[in-house]
Amino acid sequence: MKHDSFRKIWGEATALLHRSRLSWVDLVVVVSLGGVLYGLIDLAGEVRKPQESVFIDLSPWALPRYTFFSLTRGLVAYVISLAFTLAYGFWAAKDKVAERVLVPLLDILQSIPVLGFLPGVVLALHGLFPKDNVGLEMAAVLMIFTGQAWNMTFSYYHSLQSVPADQREAATVYRFSWWQRLKWVELPFSMMGLVWNSMMSMAGGWFFLMITESFELEDESFRLPGIGSYMSRAVEEGDAGAMVLGVLAMVVMIVLLDQMLWRPVVVWAQKFRVEEGGEQPEMTSWFLVWLRRSRLVRWLRQRERHRQEARPAAVPLPEEKLVDPTRGNPWGARVSLMAFLALLALMGYGAFGLVKLLMRVEGEKWASIFGAAGLTLGRVLASTVLGTLWALPAGLAIGMAPRLSRVLQPVIQVLASFPAPMLFPLVIAGLHLIGVSLDWGCVLLMLLGTQWYILFNVVAGAMAIPADLREAARSFSITGWQRFRVLYFPAVFPYLVTGWVTAAGGAWNASIVSEYVKFKGSVETAYGLGAIISEAASKKQFPLLAASVLVMAGLVVVFNRVVWRRCYRLAETRFSLSK
Repeated sequence: MKHDSFRKIWGEATALLHRSRLSWVDLVVVVSLGGVLYGLIDLAGEVRKPQESVFIDLSPWALPRYTFFSLTRGLVAYVISLAFTLAYGFWAAKDKVAERVLVPLLDILQSIPVLGFLPGVVLALHGLFPKDNVGLEMAAVLMIFTGQAWNMTFSYYHSLQSVPADQREAATVYRFSWWQRLKWVELPFSMMGLVWNSMMSMAGGWFFLMITESFELEDESFRLPGIGSYMSRAVEEGDAGAMVLGVLAMVVMIVLLDQMLWRPVVVWAQKFRVEEGGEQPEMTSWFLVWLRRSRLVRWLRQRERHRQEARPAAVPLPEEKLVDPTRGNPWGARVSLMAFLALLALMGYGAFGLVKLLMRVEGEKWASIFGAAGLTLGRVLASTVLGTLWALPAGLAIGMAPRLSRVLQPVIQVLASFPAPMLFPLVIAGLHLIGVSLDWGCVLLMLLGTQWYILFNVVAGAMAIPADLREAARSFSITGWQRFRVLYFPAVFPYLVTGWVTAAGGAWNASIVSEYVKFKGSVETAYGLGAIISEAASKKQFPLLAASVLVMAGLVVVFNRVVWRRCYRLAETRFSLSK
């Protein structure tokens, strides 16, 4: 049936190309779309299968199919993450009352590790769809979403807070509606940070790929066909050949995704740079150039251009009638208030259930949790500092050199997107050779997953430095350390703060696999909050799991309020290029 559908699509595509005399580029586009459609039909068939019939084939011929399945889950989760980012970030930036709850709530959500969500979500969704894999597919997408959404939302929220005053005034003069203001002012200004954090979000989603596609809860095992479950089974069986093939498949997937999606998006986003003058080397993308040769794509672009040209131009208001459309909007205020009240009600209901769980935790357990939290906090800060020491200079070098960016972007995309837990056995073996215990070595394991948040944000900040400021620095012979101090560091500091916040959040999340590692058939642990959470999740000790996650979330929120919030304020007042 699947092959008949594919042949039908192929026949229709070739007939269309023959009638329209389209180019070979259009042929590749149509065939690729047909292949994607075939893969989605195949995935839909897998979703309807019962969990008992899922078998992970370690044959090399199964890898392309598994890779497509994992890629589809990642992209679906990204679309959901992007929608969440635009809605949540806009709400938090525009509603000052809701902001007092939404930003701390975002801190809490970022600090909750995947295993904090996993048991309840999997059991609930699997209970709703017990006869097939629909619930597990939804749970996997949701787990990937929890690794993608938070840093994008932080970046977008901070960008909305930092829109230059002259652009806001222009939007007011031309009486833009909230939608026009969002589309023509706020989204373009936020684009650079959003694009680079999107790439980092995809990398964050892959970090827990083995857990999201293959996980165990006490005596129950759940698997979904995908590259994560393929690698998980290969590790369990010690099949080195399959592990190498899994790594190669993931590398190929990440490189193709970078070249066919992220590189074109980065090139496209260059037009949103905040510039007043100066020369800026042009960035290119071979795939974007190739795609623009398609007559189908050209036709779609022409239709969109004609639609834009048919739209009437905005007329400025007289000076005495200037009104900010984001204020005093009764319809928007009512919607925001209703959503805020619904959120508070949901939080209240969740808090009631949480209190019932926490009452079952003994006092000595609480003391152990707080002691472990202090150790994990030290490891989180150590990994953030170590990541900054190399990611700051490296990010500046990559972001300000288009040729270097073109060469290294795929490399760092691969390194950042590769599931670091796959490397943990090698790292632990190396630690054993040099006599380092996991209590110290887990900092290195955290670093493998958190350093990229800092690097990607610094690269985005470096690419956003106006060329006229660079030329001014050259004209006044400002070089070396002085140029870093007076230009580079102030310019990238707002992005660096976002990198610190998301890297620290990623380190908290990574602690669950860094302090609790399966190695050669046994479990090695480092005393810390991540180890407690991992052990509680695997044994379905929900009261202990809830208490540990609550302490982790509370500690993250307090630290963000005391430290990161002040850094954000400093970035907005002292280091903003618009003030």
